Amino acid sequence: IDWANAEALALASLLAQGHPVRLSGQDSGRGTFSQRHSVLVDTQTGAAYTPLHHVTEGQAAFSVYDSPLSEAGALGFEYGYSLARPEGLTLWEAQFGDFANNAQAVIDLFIASGEAKWQRLSGLTLLLPHGMEGLGPEHSSARLERFLQLCAGENLQVCHPTTPAQYFHLLRRQALAGFRKPLVVMTPKSLLRLPAAVATIEELVKGSYRGVLDDPAADPAAASVLFCSGKIFYELRQRRNELQRTEPAILRLEQLYPFPQSHLKFALKRFKAVKQWAWVQDEAENMGAWHFIRPRIEAATGKPLTFIGRPESSSPATGFPHIHRRRQAEIIERAVGPKP
Repeated sequence: IDWANAEALALASLLAQGHPVRLSGQDSGRGTFSQRHSVLVDTQTGAAYTPLHHVTEGQAAFSVYDSPLSEAGALGFEYGYSLARPEGLTLWEAQFGDFANNAQAVIDLFIASGEAKWQRLSGLTLLLPHGMEGLGPEHSSARLERFLQLCAGENLQVCHPTTPAQYFHLLRRQALAGFRKPLVVMTPKSLLRLPAAVATIEELVKGSYRGVLDDPAADPAAASVLFCSGKIFYELRQRRNELQRTEPAILRLEQLYPFPQSHLKFALKRFKAVKQWAWVQDEAENMGAWHFIRPRIEAATGKPLTFIGRPESSSPATGFPHIHRRRQAEIIERAVGPKP
């Protein structure tokens, strides 16, 4: 099961259970990366067909809209809609996560602080494609650091799922929870079609969303542990496999806030000989999760944490593909080792 199918199954299951789903954004019907196809169009007649309208008899309503190119207007409307329909799952998707910048006022004034200021509970979900993949400074970063800076008093949920099963459970958790909190999801781009980033039916049927994903393939006697979130996990694991090693251990933080402290401590119990602890990220040192995550991981380990990533930068990403590739290779080599 790939990402698009996992999403469709999550939404279909919610509709069948009576929870309405509303999705809007630029290219949300098709999906920015042509992965979703929630609306099919007959090329001969122009007639549109929406499969999620036909899940089962008596299902809840499903709505999908390709919104105007006004992030502030569209996101502001969806925030209000989420207040009026708390029983449903309301999702706003940025074409690229970077474009949420244009709605920063809505995020700051309403989504992040609406509960503290007015006791208004919103379950709005933001889907923000994020990741350094050589697409340039305006198509790489959803500015994860800005969302983490807004986190306090359990006002937001900030998640970075790395598998379709995790994404499936996260969407369902958001709709079925007995409370309403905004959910910010760093969604994938290249992982949408990565052969290694798939799930089984059993993983969807069983389990729930996990804030920390362990590394069962790692040696319990590993001397080094890497923490990360997002797509870089697959690059780190691939290099370790190429080197035919079972260390360093690679632990994924799938939920950044509220921070899963107890889950992290439980995952760390297996590794009793660690001498080096490091956080690995694609983003520059002054961006991404690093400054937010560092004191929390150090509190869990009781040890200093090393940073592995790009140097500080005023721009989220370089505009030169060859520089992107070189810096990405440097990160993987420093974290795991050079190519064999």
